[in-house]
Amino acid sequence: MTKQELASTGTVALKEWASAVEALAEGRQIILMRKGGIVEETRDFRLESPSFALYPTYEHQRAHLLKPEHRELVERTIGLGSPGGDVRLTLRAEVTDDLEVADQETLDKLRGFHIWTDDFAAERLKWKRTKPLHVLLVRAYRLPEPVDIPYSDAYGGCKSWVRLERAVSLDAGEPVLDDRNYQAARDAILQALRS
Repeated sequence: MTKQELASTGTVALKEWASAVEALAEGRQIILMRKGGIVEETRDFRLESPSFALYPTYEHQRAHLLKPEHRELVERTIGLGSPGGDVRLTLRAEVTDDLEVADQETLDKLRGFHIWTDDFAAERLKWKRTKPLHVLLVRAYRLPEPVDIPYSDAYGGCKSWVRLERAVSLDAGEPVLDDRNYQAARDAILQALRS
């Protein structure tokens, strides 16, 4: 989807594993890692909007790709998605930092800040070797009420961004982490990258 198409249609949403969305909702992490989907127009990830709804996906998440202490997130969320059914949106996010990671040494500095195994994080880095891994630091907000979105074929496929056919307000919602705790989490990540 081009930026022009995104700008001319409904609410923008980033597709992400339901387990990662749940980790954001619980304040377990503030990181999302992106390289882009197979059917991205540009074949790499671009931050189409700094504020977006989080659209949970279920088909690619696997418990063994998460650290043992987070694997229950997959088990808890796997039954929520049903092909052709409604998708429940509970969060919106605002990107505070879009960091580009191009080497394993830098990626290793982030290992304590996300739910994924070292092997899976490394695979994300290695995929499309000429492109950097985008590490998004996001502030998550709970929507005032969950929003059920009927599934549409337009939302399918391996792509990062979708435009929702139903408008979802991105202006309201309580932050998952208060200002102090979000800033502390962000500062810890940025400090780790500087070390």
